[in-house]
Amino acid sequence: MVLSKTIYLAAADALLLIHVLFVAFVTVGLFLILVGRLFLWTWVRNPWFRVVHLTGIVVVVLQSWLGVICPLTVWEMQFRSKAGEVVYAGTFISHWLGELLYFAAPDWVFIVCYTLFGLLVVLSWFWVRPFPFAKMNKSENT
Repeated sequence: MVLSKTIYLAAADALLLIHVLFVAFVTVGLFLILVGRLFLWTWVRNPWFRVVHLTGIVVVVLQSWLGVICPLTVWEMQFRSKAGEVVYAGTFISHWLGELLYFAAPDWVFIVCYTLFGLLVVLSWFWVRPFPFAKMNKSENT
């Protein structure tokens, strides 16, 4: 029983860490794209990076518009429930990562924030244009 609780808590903490890393990728990614334009960093124009980045925020915006809870949150809560926990009381990791990731606000606040951030990512696509995929393929072959 103690071993299964430990496994479920470890799985929940791992999902929370993945969730925080995803949020960091999307938020810090936009910051790096904008700074990269100023410092002429070519890697911020990598089309694969940009497509994954854009897709990440599009998924978040669509989930918020549709009222869908992020699957990472759902799975994390399921693991915590199976471990006998109801809230983020437990490990240091779960407490502090949870504090960083989850805020108490009305749903509309999140929808507006996600949408505005998504628009910034779309605008960054035009301000810091990614290289065409064809150019990336040519440079890989040389």
